Amino acid sequence: MEIIKKLKDSNKLIHCITNPISMMQCANSVLGLGARPIMAEHPAEVVEITNSADALLINLGNISDVRMEAMRKSFETALYKRIPIVVDAVGVACSDIRKEFFYKKLISAVESICISKDSRPLLVIKGNYSEIKALYDDNYKGSGVDGDASLNTEDIASVAKELAKDLDAVILASGKTDIVTDAERTYVVANGVKELGMITGTGCMLGAICASFLSAQEDIEAVAEACAFLGIAGERAAKEPVGSGTFLVKLLDEVSLLQDEDIRKLAKIRKE
Repeated sequence: MEIIKKLKDSNKLIHCITNPISMMQCANSVLGLGARPIMAEHPAEVVEITNSADALLINLGNISDVRMEAMRKSFETALYKRIPIVVDAVGVACSDIRKEFFYKKLISAVESICISKDSRPLLVIKGNYSEIKALYDDNYKGSGVDGDASLNTEDIASVAKELAKDLDAVILASGKTDIVTDAERTYVVANGVKELGMITGTGCMLGAICASFLSAQEDIEAVAEACAFLGIAGERAAKEPVGSGTFLVKLLDEVSLLQDEDIRKLAKIRKE
């Protein structure tokens, strides 16, 4: 696939409603890929902004009343426009209000706006293992926004498939091994390094990269390639021991330098 070349040639607009903690990293990731980020979150303008976008990213980290209203409006607009949507379900394992917002304001809108499956844009639900488990299992609770190290890949792959079936969406469960599934097809991605978990915002960056990739190629394979892409960038940034600040700078450098042939050579993607 030639996703990065397509992005650099097409100058796609990616609307990102994300948290202020990772806003700069997300915007620079989109720019590094050759797309254009816009981080608008005022409820009075987001419908207009989403209407001109090629993909939408919604990130539930550090939510507020204003940001939730903006996300709801943008989400509904993207459904009507049928552009790909990535929802990064940050914190749903530890926060009831985030989980309630996800189901009552976002998922319910899919059912009311998109009458048939053919009228739905590609919807990607992203979260770490804890967040994906919490979206599927009402009795599961996590602590903070970090993944639960006790959850194993095989169990989460099974949960992700069931959730994908329930929500008619692509599920991305991110962790040491990333799982991407639409219930019928499942990809396991083994790229990455521990340093990606040592700085804040790398999960949010993955959401922005997914939205960018989907603007160029709207299918599940693009989501798997986005996972491999960030993992490879992390591997290259961590070749020499550095502090967390230098690693972040090198990571952003690699995001802007990686090419399609690098993904083809270095991606550790297995289809199951």
